[in-house]
Amino acid sequence: MRDSFSLTYRNIKERKARAALTILGITVGIAAVIALMSIGYGMQESITAELVEMADVIVVMPMRMELGSIGTFGSFTDRDLDAVKRIGGVKHAVAMIGEMEEVEYRGEKFMVQIVGIEPRDMDAVFGETVKLEEDGGAGTEASGRALRDNDHKACEIGYSIAHDYFSNEVGVNDRLTINGTKFRVVGIIGKQGGFRSEVDSQIYITTRDSVSVLDNEDISTIFVRVRNIENAEEIAAEIEERIDDNHKLDDFTSAMTMGSAIEQMESIFGILQAVLIAISSISLIVAAMGIMNTILMSVMERTHEIGVMKAIGAKNRNILSLFLLEAGVISVIGGVCGCIAGVIGAHAITFGIQAAFDVEIAAIVKPEVLLGGIAVALVVGMLSGLYPARKASKMSPVEAVRYE
Repeated sequence: MRDSFSLTYRNIKERKARAALTILGITVGIAAVIALMSIGYGMQESITAELVEMADVIVVMPMRMELGSIGTFGSFTDRDLDAVKRIGGVKHAVAMIGEMEEVEYRGEKFMVQIVGIEPRDMDAVFGETVKLEEDGGAGTEASGRALRDNDHKACEIGYSIAHDYFSNEVGVNDRLTINGTKFRVVGIIGKQGGFRSEVDSQIYITTRDSVSVLDNEDISTIFVRVRNIENAEEIAAEIEERIDDNHKLDDFTSAMTMGSAIEQMESIFGILQAVLIAISSISLIVAAMGIMNTILMSVMERTHEIGVMKAIGAKNRNILSLFLLEAGVISVIGGVCGCIAGVIGAHAITFGIQAAFDVEIAAIVKPEVLLGGIAVALVVGMLSGLYPARKASKMSPVEAVRYE
């Protein structure tokens, strides 16, 4: 075995350029797989962590299924809200009125989601996950204050509304015109991003103001907090049944728990990662062709040497193992380099995403993924080197010695 490694090292050293290019091909393939899987795990972890923060929340919406797609249908009533509140295990049930309306600020107009909600219910819906933006000064004071029950023509705005929508940033005490009515900004919500990114692009007003401004009393969404997370699925099913009975319709209501949302997200990410791995595996196929070509060329160049080895007693299995060892060494080196490049690439991509889109995603590199990357590289290399190795082992010693 020591002689085999010595011969393998000598052959790779004598053909440095060819071996380096082959190793580079494997490195690129493995790096692509490692980087994409690490980013995928990071995205999954980031979204799951946000969902877990609201594990005791059930989001109830009027929905229906049409040809496999989901579409909104109708709205809820105060009767529906009361029915939800009477369900055992429900801690809070909060109604929201939401519509897209035209918002004007200093001559600029945009369509923005306006949400009507009772201010006292804001904490029941969002808890400690949604807070006011900090000014960043010496005292890190919050930007304004929270909406109050007695506020009239006042609003609390999301981060994107304050900083991204209009040419001029919107500050506390500025005036926004919502559907022809002026509202004073009393507070700016801190940046949420991720699963709660819709909060960044919404404007919150009191339910009383929303009825007059939106000219609508219909409830678009009901947020429910349960006392015991373990009972969330049962309560969600009961919510759907009671509201469906109120409207005399089947499948009128969709009550989604955060647990089911996490399961759906994991399923989606599983499919996404499979697709990404399949795409990145194309480079592994190219690398496999490179290994096969390298070993074939090595066999052709060393035909005379093979004949001499066979003439002095080397058996077919010795020749086979020699060339398979060469393919394996090249593959392992490429796999290790690919893992290192993949880790660096994953962190570089996440840094680029954060710089470009201000979205923080951690690259999660799992040890089993790295070991799997090296194993895949080895298997690909050995399979690619099998044909040329067998070809070398089957050579006639007489013809090999006479080969020039």
